[in-house]
Amino acid sequence: QVQLVESGGGLVQAGDSLRLACAASGRTFSSYAMGWFRQAPGKEREFVAAISGVGGVTKYGDSVKGRFTISRDNAKNTVYLQMNSLKPEDTAVYYCAAGRAAWASYLPRDYERWGQGTQVTVSS
Repeated sequence: QVQLVESGGGLVQAGDSLRLACAASGRTFSSYAMGWFRQAPGKEREFVAAISGVGGVTKYGDSVKGRFTISRDNAKNTVYLQMNSLKPEDTAVYYCAAGRAAWASYLPRDYERWGQGTQVTVSS
């Protein structure tokens, strides 16, 4: 089974950039769709971005379109989330997720494996 470990979170100022990484174990990484979700205190988990297993089809949540970019390096078993023009409302715990269905889904139920999360805090 795929195991996921996120990294790259931290404290930044509004307007700054940050890149999250999610390293996956296992030899079938390229067959998984990968997604990023986030959850702020007192709020529901929110879809951020997803990328298909092959073909690189991407999907983004409305609140991050044009600012965030998801990408993957199947040779390194890693998916990235480049976050630019960060805003205080981007503050949340960011979770990486893997789905065997392999399409770029915005639904948490389409992902079977989840990382432990990494905190992103954007100060104003």
